Amino acid sequence: MKRKVIIASFCFALAICFLATDQAYTQTPLSDLVEIQHSGRKELIGYGLVTGLDRTGDRTVSSRGSVFTVQAITNMLENFGITVDPDRIRTRNVAAVMVTASVSPYHASGSIIDITVSSLGDASSLQGGVLLQTPLFDPDTEEVFAKAQGPLVVGGFTSEMPGSRVSRNQTLTATIPGGGVVESNRNVLLSDDQQLGLVLRNPSFTNARRIMEVINSTFEEELATIEHPGLVYVDWPAAFEDASSRNIFTSIILEQEISVDSPARVVINERTGTIVAGGKIIIDEAMISHGNINVRTQVRPFISQPPPLSGGETVVVPVTEVAVSEEAAQTIVLDPETTVQQLATSLNSLGLSPRDIISIFQALDRAGALRGKLIVM
Repeated sequence: MKRKVIIASFCFALAICFLATDQAYTQTPLSDLVEIQHSGRKELIGYGLVTGLDRTGDRTVSSRGSVFTVQAITNMLENFGITVDPDRIRTRNVAAVMVTASVSPYHASGSIIDITVSSLGDASSLQGGVLLQTPLFDPDTEEVFAKAQGPLVVGGFTSEMPGSRVSRNQTLTATIPGGGVVESNRNVLLSDDQQLGLVLRNPSFTNARRIMEVINSTFEEELATIEHPGLVYVDWPAAFEDASSRNIFTSIILEQEISVDSPARVVINERTGTIVAGGKIIIDEAMISHGNINVRTQVRPFISQPPPLSGGETVVVPVTEVAVSEEAAQTIVLDPETTVQQLATSLNSLGLSPRDIISIFQALDRAGALRGKLIVM
C-alpha cells in the first residue's frame, strides 16, 4: 500500500510538471529522442519466391537464366508432393527475392511487422506479385523469428511492348505493410541490478543535459546522470521494486518533454540533386556571382576529292568544330544573418537549377559563410 501511495505521488508530480511546461517552446517527448539501452532492433533476413508476375519474373531458360530460381521452384513443388524435372521448367511468372524486416525486443509472438522485398535475379518488375510464406531468421544464430507472406506494394510501374519499355520509379523493390508475423523473440527485462540507460538517437551534449534536468526536476531527486552525449543513466527509485513498477517508471520518463537542440545542417544528395537544410542555418554576409559556360562540340564530315585523272581516291575527313559561349554573370549580395528562407528566395529569383544551388552551398561552406555543417551524400 505504501509503495502504491508513493507511485501515485510521482504521477501527481508529473501532472504538475506538465501544467508548468512553457507552451511557448516546441516540446518533444523523450520517446521520440531516445531508445532503451540493450533494446536495439534485430535485423532479419530470408529467401523467398514471388509468384503471380505477368511474365516479368526471372528467366528460367538459356545460359543467362537464374539457376537458383529454378532450384527454389523445384524444392517448393516437392514440398507439395509434386516432382518436376528442373530442365523442363518454363516460367516467367516467378522471381527469387530477398526478404528483410526488423523486430524490437518488445515485439511479442503474434505481433505484426512490415516487410521489405527486393529482387535477387533478373526479373524486370515485381508489380502484381505475391510473396509465398518465407521464414525470417537472425543471420548470426539462424534462429527463425518471424514469417512473411502477402501481396506486394510496388512504388512504381513498368509497361512493355515489343521494341518499347516505359518505367517509373523502382519496381524491383517492394513492401508488404503488416506482412510479417513474429513467431518468437528474445525478452529484455528491466532489472534493478542495472541502471536504466537512455540512448540518444542523435548524440548531443545539450539534449543529454536537458534530459537529465527534466528527469531530476520531475522526481525532485538526483536520479539521472550523463555518461556521455549519447547516453544518460537513470537510477531506479526505491518505490519501483518489481518489473511492473519499473515499466511504469520508464513510461513516465519517456512521456517527459524537452525543447530539442536541432543541429544546423545542410544535406546534399548530388545523385538526385536534392538539398535539405535543417536547424537554424545562418549565412553570413557574402556575394554570390554565378554564370554559365556552354561548350558545344560538333563533328562535320568533309569530303576530299582528288584532281581529275590524278588517280587518287575520294575520302571523307571528319572536321571538329568547337564553340564556347558564356552567359553574363548574375550577382546577389547576402546581408549578414541571412536565413535559409531568404537565401532560397534570392536563388530562386536567379532561376538556378538544383545543380547550381548545390555548387553555391559548397562554395559558401568553403568561404566560411555557412554557419552549419555541410553533408554531401
